[in-house]
Amino acid sequence: MIRKKVCLLGSFSVGKTSLVQRFVKGVFNEKYLTTLGVKIDKKKITINEIEMEFVIWDLAGEDDFMTVRQSYLRGTSAYLLVVDGTRNETLETALLLHQRMQKENKFLPFVLLINKSDLKAQWDLNVQKIKELKESGWNILETSAKDNEGVEESFQILAMALLENRVQNE
Repeated sequence: MIRKKVCLLGSFSVGKTSLVQRFVKGVFNEKYLTTLGVKIDKKKITINEIEMEFVIWDLAGEDDFMTVRQSYLRGTSAYLLVVDGTRNETLETALLLHQRMQKENKFLPFVLLINKSDLKAQWDLNVQKIKELKESGWNILETSAKDNEGVEESFQILAMALLENRVQNE
């Protein structure tokens, strides 16, 4: 079995914990739960008949990447950048987090998740910036932990990317 560390990065209250809980336990809780430091969960999945265990690090929301402890990021194999579709500033934070991750750990697979698709009527995002990111090759998914939209798919995309990297590096 392949074991991979996956980090969820993003501002506070974008839905990182809710996404993890939906993926790992299949549940959604309406109550806002602030993550302090890091919460670690595990889930096994099978992709192309290969068993993989994700060790998922749900990091406390930070709007300043410098406050994210570098020790939490060591050994990361892939990451999910989580944005709250109703708060454009969370996209800017995610872009800064991505820059820092790529500087420290070049070529790690990642997916940008625009979360809270159940509130799409209230979205406030820079549509042009999202379009530019898509055109530059970013994997971008709309997700909703509440409605279970795109949650499983986002982790499957990461798993596929990790398997592709593994094959290329062998």
